[in-house]
Parts: sequence; structure tokens; C-alpha cells
Amino acid sequence: MGTQRKSRMSHEDRPLLEVKDVTKRFPGVRALHRVSMQLNKGEVVAVIGENGAGKSTLMKILAGVQTQDEGEILVDGNPVVIDSVDKALNLGISLIHQELNLSDNLDVGANIFLGREPLKFGLIDNQKIYAESKRVLDKVGLDCPASTIVGDLPIGKQQLVEIAKALSVNARVLIMDEPTSSLSDRETEYLFRVVKDLRDQGVSIVYISHRLGEVMELADRVVVLRDGKNAGDLGQGDISHDNMVSLMVGRDISEFYHHKDHQPGKPVLEVDELIVPEWPRHKVSFKVHAGEIVGLAGLVGAGRTEMLRVLFGVNQALGGKVSVDGKDVTPKNAREAMEAGMALVPENRKEEGLLLGMSVSENISLAGLQDNCRGGVFINSEQERSVTAEMIGKLKIRTPSPDQEVQFLSGGNQQKVVLGKWLSIEPKLLLLDEPTRGIDVGAKEEIYALIEDLAERGMAILFVSSEMEEILGLSDRAIVMHEGRIAGELSREDLSEEAVMHLATGNIEAA
Repeated sequence: MGTQRKSRMSHEDRPLLEVKDVTKRFPGVRALHRVSMQLNKGEVVAVIGENGAGKSTLMKILAGVQTQDEGEILVDGNPVVIDSVDKALNLGISLIHQELNLSDNLDVGANIFLGREPLKFGLIDNQKIYAESKRVLDKVGLDCPASTIVGDLPIGKQQLVEIAKALSVNARVLIMDEPTSSLSDRETEYLFRVVKDLRDQGVSIVYISHRLGEVMELADRVVVLRDGKNAGDLGQGDISHDNMVSLMVGRDISEFYHHKDHQPGKPVLEVDELIVPEWPRHKVSFKVHAGEIVGLAGLVGAGRTEMLRVLFGVNQALGGKVSVDGKDVTPKNAREAMEAGMALVPENRKEEGLLLGMSVSENISLAGLQDNCRGGVFINSEQERSVTAEMIGKLKIRTPSPDQEVQFLSGGNQQKVVLGKWLSIEPKLLLLDEPTRGIDVGAKEEIYALIEDLAERGMAILFVSSEMEEILGLSDRAIVMHEGRIAGELSREDLSEEAVMHLATGNIEAA
């Protein structure tokens, strides 16, 4: 394991890459605050943290996708300004994205040299491309001809092409963002060997992963971020699952939660051996009762959003059964889900929850439009105004007029309009996907209070959140997912950050 492996850190006094007090702000959010880290030659440093800890922002700054507001970056001890991807590549820093950036219709060599093809007599020199490609393909142990079409390769070998592409520009620092998220166990094992070989060749690697077992296997050192700040570092002898989880969590629950004990009623939602298309090997079963708030926790990519989309009929289940109030409904589309008494507030309200160019009134009345039309054809304007007024009052939507276009409302008020749209049809089951993403603290508190009130009135609520405070603050019970399966359930009494993180990272015994 990584904790017992002999250190391969460089013995040079000067780090290859150094980040000093880097701060990055976005409107209304401080993503990074005085973050520092070092990377030595021939070293694997894992950067870990909960969702929203600042990992991706830091990596984008190092790769030239974004620039920091404060602080400095040093390469070989010299301060540098990384204000573009080209500048990062010239410094030997290459980011390998979680979503591969390859052209499936081109061959391996063309992908490796895309945008910087060598020329001979004004034409692309394929002979040189294939010769140089073979050199870097050998480095990553990929034994396919450079003339192979990338789309014909399995995803694991495509990942190696991406790494070879980075090495072809003499990358000294590889930033690998969740590199095994789409790989099989066998492909993952092979990638580990490649990472270790590259380290032995003197390449330095920043490794981002939610899979803490991988971190223990590969990392020479671990940097932990929490809420955009350094939470601590772990040296090789201290890298363990418990130590990593301990640094990743440990905050107090926000004062904005006023949880009340709810007495669950009869089962409203019953999910029996449901198979989600993205995770065909796993069958998922659970229940949500009337008057109960159930949090669906897990790390990014655990399958939570995919689960909600199947429940609401947006995507089709490959098998299993969904029941509402004891009736098998397994929806084939959103209309069937609505008729069964379900409502879904999606993660991306601007793309999937609202019609931005339409008014508050038109958006709120949209879900019940078919039922509220006169003769099934003409919009019932009187009913529309009545429903809109009720929701504006109940949800405290701040708008100058029901006729105001929703694109001009704040994020919090836009989210309330989405909620109002679904609450207007009085669902039995409310599915919420990241219900407070991108809204301010005051609006969050109002939405938390609304969720509590709905549960008190007997509505069944299943919500996804990547914010640990929301899972702990709102849930009567939490279902924790890990790689498409339910890793465990936690009652209110057993609910803690440590227990959630152990399950979310696959350490079921510790939880």
C-alpha cells in the first residue's frame, strides 16, 4: 500500500512546483483562500476534499484555464504567470480532464499532435507523427499502432492516449482529475502501473480522486482542502482512510437549520431493485415515507442525479419497479411521473427548470397547464393569476410583478419559482436535486424552512445535496450512494460527517 512504500520524493531542496497563498474569488463566492502546496520532481501528490472544497479551481489555475486573484505560483523556484493553457504547457504543466478531450474520428497519432502537426514540404508529416507518437506511447505502455482510430479503443486505452498526448509536449507535471471514474477495475489497475512508472521516470503528478483507496495506493503525500482553504497535509506514513476523512470533515452545522422531528407515515415511494442505465450492474432498493425528509448523499459521480432522473421518467430504468402509494408506476416519461404524484426540481434550474424569457406567472402555472386549461385548449388566466399569487405569497418570491421575466430575478427567487411551479400541483413526493445550489444564505434559510414545513404537512421529500451541512441539517434519514449502489443508510441518530464520508468513499465497515 502507499503508506508502506519507500518515498520517491525528490531530494532536491527546490520544489518543481510551488503554490503560495493563492486566492480566487467569483461573484458571491470565495473559492480559494490563501491555499498553498508543493510538488517535487518524481512525486505523486493527491489533492482531496469534499465537493466544493476548491480542488477543481486550484487545478484550473495551475493549468492556465483561470488565473488567481492573489498569491503566486513558482516553477523551478521562479515566479510565473500562468494566464493561458499554452503558457502552462510551455512550463510543462498539463491537465488531463475527467472528460477526455479526444477526437474519436481521428487516429491516435493525429490526436497526440492535434493543433501542432509537423510539416514537410508544406504537408503534414505523418511519418514523423507516427514515429514520435510511438515514443510517447511506449512511455505509457500502450501497444497499439499510432494509426489506430481513437474511437475503436476502449475507454481505458483512450485515457492512456490522453496521457501520451501530454507527455508529447514534454509535460513535467501531469494533473489527473478523477482519471479512473470511467474505467473498469482492470483498466484502473493498469493505469496505476502507468502512474508509478511515470513517477519513476521523474514525472510529477497531481492526482485528484474521491476514491481514497486509490490515494492510499498511489500518493507520496496528500494535500487536503476544505471550504477553499488548506485543511492539512499527510506525509507518507500518515496516509490512512481515517486520517483523510478526519481532515476533510469536521465543521459545525450551520445555524440556519431548524430541524424538527418528523413522524414518518405510510411509504409513499418504494423503489425495488431499480437498475439505472449508467450503473447496469447494481440494483437499488429503498423507501421514502410520508412526512419524511430523506437526504441522498454521495460524492460527485456516485449516481444520485441519475437516480432521480430515472424516478421521474426522464431516463428509462433497465429493470426494477417504482411504486407510489403502493401502486406500480415505474414512469416512462415525466408526464407519467407527474400523474403518479411526483415532482422534480432539477439541478440546473436555468436549463431544465425554467423558461427564462417567460414571466413568473407563466413559469409557475406551467406544470398544471394541461389541467387548468378551459376545454383543454385555452389558458385559464384567472386560475393562473390565482395560483401565482398563492405561490408568491407562500414562498415569499421577491418580484416586482407576476409578469416579470424570471431571467431578471435573483438565483434564490428563480429557485423559488421552480419550487412554486411544482408545489402548485400538490405532489405527494418531491424530488429535489441540489435545491440550494448557487443561491445566497438568506434564500437558503427560507428554502430549508419551506422543506421542513412541507414535511410537517405530510409530503415525502427525497433530496440530493453535495453540501454536507444540508444532509446533516435537513435529513430525518440519509441514503448514501457510492459508485451507483447504496452503500448504506443512516438514521438521524447515526448521522455524522464521518459516517457519511466513510460510506461515500466505499469504507462501509468503518461507517
